[in-house]
Amino acid sequence: MLELINVSRRVGAEDHIIDVSLQLQRGSINVLLGPTLAGKTSLMRLMAGLDAPTSGKVVMDGKDVTGVPVRKRNVAMVYQQFINYPTLTVYENIASPMRVAGRPKAEIDAAVKKAADLLQMTPYLGRTPLNLSGGQQQRTALARALVKNADVVLLDEPLANLDYKLREELREELPKIFAETGAIFVYATTEPHEALLLGGQTATLSKGRVTQFGETTAVYRRPADLLTATTFSDPPLNVLAAEKRGQRFSGAGGVDFAAAPAHAGLGDGRYRIGVRPHRLELGTTHAAGFDARVTLTEVTGSETYIHATHVGTDIIALVHGVRRVDAGDTVHLSFDPAEILVFGEDGSAVAAPAAMAA
Repeated sequence: MLELINVSRRVGAEDHIIDVSLQLQRGSINVLLGPTLAGKTSLMRLMAGLDAPTSGKVVMDGKDVTGVPVRKRNVAMVYQQFINYPTLTVYENIASPMRVAGRPKAEIDAAVKKAADLLQMTPYLGRTPLNLSGGQQQRTALARALVKNADVVLLDEPLANLDYKLREELREELPKIFAETGAIFVYATTEPHEALLLGGQTATLSKGRVTQFGETTAVYRRPADLLTATTFSDPPLNVLAAEKRGQRFSGAGGVDFAAAPAHAGLGDGRYRIGVRPHRLELGTTHAAGFDARVTLTEVTGSETYIHATHVGTDIIALVHGVRRVDAGDTVHLSFDPAEILVFGEDGSAVAAPAAMAA
């Protein structure tokens, strides 16, 4: 198990990581989710031993490794910006960590060929990195991490430079591979849907802090606060101000709807309600809704993104099918009150959908 205990990292006057505590189990898949500069890479560097924390401890299998440098830890790390040995062939690049470890030649050969086959690099084993595409160089770096048999495998947005088909294949295969080895698998991404595809555990990060950590679908469906909910939403979460009086919510611009059973116990007062874009529908399908003025429509083929404004608030609806609405049109967007997230004025979550289908 890898433990981070009240770990902070300060560089000059800037806090890169602030009081982070995590426990990552062997054989587990752990996603670090957050926007650029949230602290994902900084946290990975602390896990790897590339940087030392300003305060707090890093513990591996019960042993304090806070001051142990990366070369004395059995870790593998792959960045979005691939790193390979330019004068070595693809085969030798992949084999390099096993050669350093003194593994037998037959074992090296079998492991290299297995990793190359998985990553569709077999035809390129005799080439040097300068004769590869960017995606092929990234696959070489991934294969090298695969054969190292590390205790901790850190992947920092490693699939960003790959084509769509291979990216989807690897999202499915990589967790299985690393789980079988018993390694601790840590994967950083800015994309919420990637975290959901990978599963496992997710830590949401914002400005160097972990806002929530737990089973991935649970964090998505029941975020602890508004900051976590917005981090784990792409397209962005729609947030409306509303006031509860009795068993009704009301807000500016004609928002007025009966509270769902899950919200019946909430006291009267001001709240912020979150509606995920895919929960908004064109028309009066549901009793709850509001009018919005369209600013942009994006048709992807099977879905349509409708960008609009409602009393000065930006709104995004993701609806099925091709919907022809023009900029400047007024549309009615409706939602099921049972599917909303409800936050207090301080941003803390006070209610989530009763059905696990947010």
